[in-house]
Amino acid sequence: MNIIECAGLAALHRLDPERAHGLAIRALASGLVPLPGTATSSRLATRLAGLSLPNPVGLAAGFDKNAEAAGPLTRAGFGFVEVGAATPRPQPGNPRPRLFRLSEDRGVINRFGFNNDGAAAIAARLARVDRRVPLGINLGANKDSADRAADFSTVLAAIGPHVDFATVNVSSPNTEKLRDLQGKAALSALLSGVIATRDALARPIPVFLKIAPDLTAPELADVAEAAMTAGIDAIIATNTTLARDGLASRHAAEAGGLSGAPLFDRSTRVLARLSALTEGKLPLIGVGGIATAEDARQKILAGASAVQLYSALVYRGLSLAARIARDLDAMLARDGVHNVADLVGQRRDRWL
Repeated sequence: MNIIECAGLAALHRLDPERAHGLAIRALASGLVPLPGTATSSRLATRLAGLSLPNPVGLAAGFDKNAEAAGPLTRAGFGFVEVGAATPRPQPGNPRPRLFRLSEDRGVINRFGFNNDGAAAIAARLARVDRRVPLGINLGANKDSADRAADFSTVLAAIGPHVDFATVNVSSPNTEKLRDLQGKAALSALLSGVIATRDALARPIPVFLKIAPDLTAPELADVAEAAMTAGIDAIIATNTTLARDGLASRHAAEAGGLSGAPLFDRSTRVLARLSALTEGKLPLIGVGGIATAEDARQKILAGASAVQLYSALVYRGLSLAARIARDLDAMLARDGVHNVADLVGQRRDRWL
């Protein structure tokens, strides 16, 4: 991180977190942020559910909820980018304040509640994006929907033609009872509808499933079975947690989902268990607490074919993606690894 980026982060951290985030998105969209371009090499090039990624370091959903800076983000060093979550109709989300930095813990708590401009507005923006790497949409449901399961298919039908993959997000803790859709019967029905909608697209795309880190072992087994039966192309492990173990920040008791460094161990254990449950037959994407190339490498060794960042960008800047990709490439070269795919799941048992 250079001195200009350090100064910029310091200035943003003097502002309310949500206001600072909005300013960062506007700066990106306006072309005011220097972008490093895509980091890649033969060692980093990755295949994920039929997608060709220049590197396995992606951007998680939530950073650019409304696809306002999707084009610039595909040039920011990431191997793939996910925007959203989008819901069928616009909604304001939960009351402010709803975003909290836990600086002492290198974590973040949010309770946004799927605030977004709605599927039609987001689809219009994505239709204009010149994407340099695979770009995906996170599918959500309206808080007041009479049929939340159907909402996911509605958003996919609207936005699917303009993206390279879509993620079913039933794991956000900030929409009441949304996580109930992770139950086996409800999830199977929801996924069946989403896959049918995907198959009806003129250009069918991979569909991923994003799960919570707070599932019990039987619940996790049910999710894995439902995903594989439905034909889901990959699972993202994991979303934010409701746990609050060992936090030092004064914001630790705030309601919402906790992400960042405190989530690393919990999410990596879920990732490893999923890898064992699916026997390596389903690609996994590791999310939760990644701030360094070594963190990314540990996720990959636990079973991830790719990883995603978000909260660490709050503390280390947007250039973090390219730094992690370059450092991971150096690690692979040092260890004589031909391609990052050769590491997937090699130390899964450490986390079981």
